[in-house]
Amino acid sequence: MIFSTLEHILTHISFSIVSIVILIRLLNLLVTELRKPYDFSEKGIITTLLCLTGLLVTRWISSGHFPLSDLYESLIFLSWSFSLIHIVAYLKKNQNISALTVSSTIFTQGFATSGLLTETQKSAILVPALQSEWLIMHVSMMILSYAALLCGSLLSAALLVFKFRNKRNCFFKLLESFSFEKIQYSREKNIVLRNTSFFAGQNYYKAQLIQLVDFWSYRVISLGFMCLTIGILSGAVWANEAWGSYWSWDPKEIWAFITWMIFAIYLHTRTTKNFQGENSAMVAALGFLIIWICYFGVNLLGIGLHSYGSFTVTSS
Repeated sequence: MIFSTLEHILTHISFSIVSIVILIRLLNLLVTELRKPYDFSEKGIITTLLCLTGLLVTRWISSGHFPLSDLYESLIFLSWSFSLIHIVAYLKKNQNISALTVSSTIFTQGFATSGLLTETQKSAILVPALQSEWLIMHVSMMILSYAALLCGSLLSAALLVFKFRNKRNCFFKLLESFSFEKIQYSREKNIVLRNTSFFAGQNYYKAQLIQLVDFWSYRVISLGFMCLTIGILSGAVWANEAWGSYWSWDPKEIWAFITWMIFAIYLHTRTTKNFQGENSAMVAALGFLIIWICYFGVNLLGIGLHSYGSFTVTSS
């Protein structure tokens, strides 16, 4: 009773803090002078990380096993992973990732605290297949990989938005140039020359931002790909111990392999000069959808050897 009450309190405290942080971030977009509230939002994420850590430890003690046995616990761990990535990005002074991690945290934490997962919030005895030391290794690596790959994919999607915006502006400027008369052009030439330094500086900072987003997208996805590889390999070893086969073509295994292939293609395109930038970013953006199908969509079916991660099953 005490543990369940403590879990309930920590869950809602963490969700409330993240909601306040989102509100502060939105206000900060409107009023850039709000420096102190912005610093408070960073402290709020640290508090959220501590609350989620306390929640996981409390559930671990009360259930007697590492809290990664069902969808609710994996969502809490995914929120914890997003918060951890946010803190690392904050220490690296990278606000591009931190803006994404806050939004992702409130999404996963909000879904975990919703009424859809009321039944799975009750801890239960593990099924025999999950009573293994590989539980911590396999599932934690998979969830960490999902968090990193989702953040990296969102950065790649942001890169595509920046690229599309620049191309669209160039297209409209080209149309406008054809509509000018020669007299108008010569009359406005001096004005354009005076503003050349301004536009050049603006384009320089846009190029720097795109390059920075591309750089961090590559680094975060590389980290997530490494965790995903470890998670799949450890899962294969665990499957051999539990079911007598390294690979069973289970829906979860198939989509995990598809996810691995998509990001392997992304990393391969990064090594080819002609496919860097937009082309590799499109592959990563596709990977964003594939991850959600692998992690969340397969659970909707509730079939296969990984059915204990579905909505309806309470024992894991």
